[in-house]
Amino acid sequence: MSLSQTTRLNRRSLLTGTVASFAALPVLSIATPTNSQTQGVLAMEKVTFTIDATPLVGNVYATSRTGKRPAVAIIGPMTYQKEQAPTKYAKRLAALGFVTLAYDSRYRGESGGEPRAWENPFHKVEDLKAAVAYLKSREDVDTDQVSILAICQGSSIAFRAAAELDGVHALATIAGHYRDHEGDIEWLTEEGYAARMAQGQAAKEVFETTGEVQYIKGVDQTDMNVGMPGDFVWEWYQPWADRGQWENRYAVMSDADLLSYDSIGAAKALTAPWLMIHGDYNFLPNAARRHMAAVPSTTKTKTIWDDTPHLAYYDQPDAIDRATHEVAEWFWKA
Repeated sequence: MSLSQTTRLNRRSLLTGTVASFAALPVLSIATPTNSQTQGVLAMEKVTFTIDATPLVGNVYATSRTGKRPAVAIIGPMTYQKEQAPTKYAKRLAALGFVTLAYDSRYRGESGGEPRAWENPFHKVEDLKAAVAYLKSREDVDTDQVSILAICQGSSIAFRAAAELDGVHALATIAGHYRDHEGDIEWLTEEGYAARMAQGQAAKEVFETTGEVQYIKGVDQTDMNVGMPGDFVWEWYQPWADRGQWENRYAVMSDADLLSYDSIGAAKALTAPWLMIHGDYNFLPNAARRHMAAVPSTTKTKTIWDDTPHLAYYDQPDAIDRATHEVAEWFWKA
């Protein structure tokens, strides 16, 4: 994530927030599912499915019980790889009776696609649609109960996929980075938006003309000319890079695609029941409010708004546990 000058003043609150207030909130018990739905040993299956002849690799988690079950396709933040936040939610939801899929989008992780580290939200929408289709093809999945869970910027991808696909059972978004022009300006400032768009378009022209891919770092502690500027973002992502579990690289031409994309239009067409978990310590809360206001009044929605810090939803067990229970209850009752 990049932050505008105003947002940077409070960026630590996205990381630390007011955890004490969060911890005081109750964890919901789930009457549904039943014990027979949750019993069994949790296992992981490595799977491959394709989009435009490109292999996408994912991990499917499920318990050993038999019969058809509801399923969830999970997409993570900007530049994510499946082993990060998506896996934490996938394991927890699988233990509650779902068949879950955490997968790498094109150009990242174990999935195919060139050039590498290309952040293309339009392609990510199609990848997510393919993930939903894959789950519906499985013999252990109830095809009428395939839902989508998205974290951070994956939420803007999930909006389009859910709005454009028929038969998405429900949608849940956690600490979403919701995309509209107002939010992009708050995120980057007018000057920053124009500079990144121009840089991205120039890099894309070079790629289309010569095949050369220009790269910068994905994160850096001090350099702001990276994919996701900011010290607090670097602190979270860099350990993954140090362990060799995330590639700290960003194709510059990504900005031409990223800044041409919005999710507010899709919000206006959303019919799938939507749960939004957000708050004032999450990224761009005003953009979240605008998206909720844009959804048709006939669409079933629920908002959970508290002071949980943004990055707590990535790796803090208490935050993830509570969010998982809220999401599971939403999907069971949608």
